[in-house]
Amino acid sequence: MRALIIGGGLLGLTTAYFLRQHGLEVTVVDREPGPGRATSFANGGMLHASLANPWNEPGVFWHAFKMLGREDAPLLVRMKALPSLLGWGLTFVRHSQPARYLRNFEKNVHLARYSLALMQEFRAVLGTDYDYAGRGTLKLFRSAAPFAAAQVMSQQLGTWGVPYEVLSGAAAVALEPALTPIESAITGGLYFPADESGDAQRFCELLTAHCRAQGVRFEFGLQVQRLLRRGTRIEGVLGSQGLMTADAYVLAAGSYATPLAHAVGVAVPVRPVKGYSLTLDTGDWPGRPSRPVIDDALHAAVCPLGNRLRVAGTAEFAGFDLRLTPARLNNLFDLVTQLYPSIAPHLDRQRAARWCGLRPMSADGVGIMGRTPVTNLYLNTGHGPLGWTMAAGAGRLVADDIAGKPTELNLEAYQLARFG
Repeated sequence: MRALIIGGGLLGLTTAYFLRQHGLEVTVVDREPGPGRATSFANGGMLHASLANPWNEPGVFWHAFKMLGREDAPLLVRMKALPSLLGWGLTFVRHSQPARYLRNFEKNVHLARYSLALMQEFRAVLGTDYDYAGRGTLKLFRSAAPFAAAQVMSQQLGTWGVPYEVLSGAAAVALEPALTPIESAITGGLYFPADESGDAQRFCELLTAHCRAQGVRFEFGLQVQRLLRRGTRIEGVLGSQGLMTADAYVLAAGSYATPLAHAVGVAVPVRPVKGYSLTLDTGDWPGRPSRPVIDDALHAAVCPLGNRLRVAGTAEFAGFDLRLTPARLNNLFDLVTQLYPSIAPHLDRQRAARWCGLRPMSADGVGIMGRTPVTNLYLNTGHGPLGWTMAAGAGRLVADDIAGKPTELNLEAYQLARFG
């Protein structure tokens, strides 16, 4: 059996790995010149079941509405993107109802925990040369009310198997001494010891090399133009280098899965959400942090990756626009200096690597995996900001589905058919 995967990022590569384990002939195609060069390239760096909650939490509509037009808003909706969000947005808001939100949150947590368990297999095969760290994540709070609400949420996480510790401000600083300059501003923290971090793009490179050695074929720099459908099946993929055929086809192309699927009559409720990041060299900073920290008040996430620091903390509905907006990047510079004032003498803005990518966000905040109404077309997309967290588990579930093997999680909960 032959499988063709469109997308050479985290989701496509993990799917390829497990399909090859099942004995399939696998080809991965991607328009970029190498693996993990698009949405996987410079993401936040964290793999965390602790932050598996969907973005469409209760009250999200009014929260987003109040931020319209604000360049410093953590969640920004640009007017030009509104037409593409109308139908999708109604579903997004509908799933912010508390009962729906909680069900989707639980589905994400189960997939995240499954995925993190599978990462042990990948480390056994690939090693840890992707700036892997297993030091957990620390979430900070600067006022009492959000801290209290987060503790309630953490209790729910605990019932789903996610370990956590409640810390005082002093204990949070003891865990991460780089926070000492802002200790007086910290009300408390939550520590999630099972979370991990690592460079997703480097992981993609290692996984590609391994898969290639196992017989997976890669076609990079190949632009997919369209899928060819006849009846209830895909007959081939027309690309910039001609026609490619297989028995099963997997769309793991992030936000671009939506237009590709739409052209063959499959509606995939995924929209792009632009995320920004900075990557800073911290080699001459003696007090650099040792573990990922999320500042609830600043809506910032800062993740050490070896001698680098990855800063992420903004989301923007702007369609497929990949332009770097200076104001949004300046926000990130401001956020990291507020979190770590001692970085200022060591922060070279000119040398900072600036990046943005399109997170594929599903309408209910849960990834979309598995079969579609087209019998040999499968999906692995829609994981939003959780692609790195979910990659191993999602890849395994989709591969098992294609190979006709039983899946360890109930895949029906994650399939496209749930949208009716």
